[in-house]
Amino acid sequence: MNICVFLSAADLADTYTRPAREFAELIGKGGHTLVWGGSDAGLMKVVADGVHASGGRLMGVSVHFLAHKARQGVDDMVIAADLAERKRLLLEKADAVVIMVGGTGTLDEATEILELKKHGHTDKPVVLLNTAGFYDGLKQQFQRMEDEGFLPRPLTELMFFAEEPVGAMAYLEENFGVQ
Repeated sequence: MNICVFLSAADLADTYTRPAREFAELIGKGGHTLVWGGSDAGLMKVVADGVHASGGRLMGVSVHFLAHKARQGVDDMVIAADLAERKRLLLEKADAVVIMVGGTGTLDEATEILELKKHGHTDKPVVLLNTAGFYDGLKQQFQRMEDEGFLPRPLTELMFFAEEPVGAMAYLEENFGVQ
């Protein structure tokens, strides 16, 4: 199974790196492939290292202006011309998407997949891993969008909120055959 992870390339505190490493190990030990932004920096590196060390495969999709930060020696690496192509390729290669902590790039990628799901252009499972309550405010905003009629589908059809890595993987395994 190809699990795309949207996350930060920033160096972050153990509060965020520990759960990211835990999820990476679940991907690798499950024999899955990590599909990610291809960076060998920050949290992206932590996850790629964890997947690789646990026996999983690495499939990166970097972008031309960040190619100098792309991880070397991966199973598969593609360099996209721009961010739009990168998002398209990440989603194309993914069987499921997990949104981890990140900044504006992560939010951009997350809203892209949610918009596609909202309009029925994909049925890929989306999990938001709410490490240390990082996305509590966003979760509240999404709930408000649903409550006030901005979402044509129930929020539960668009994404699953997990508080811990094991819950994210359990959801994928139980509901979408990611084993």
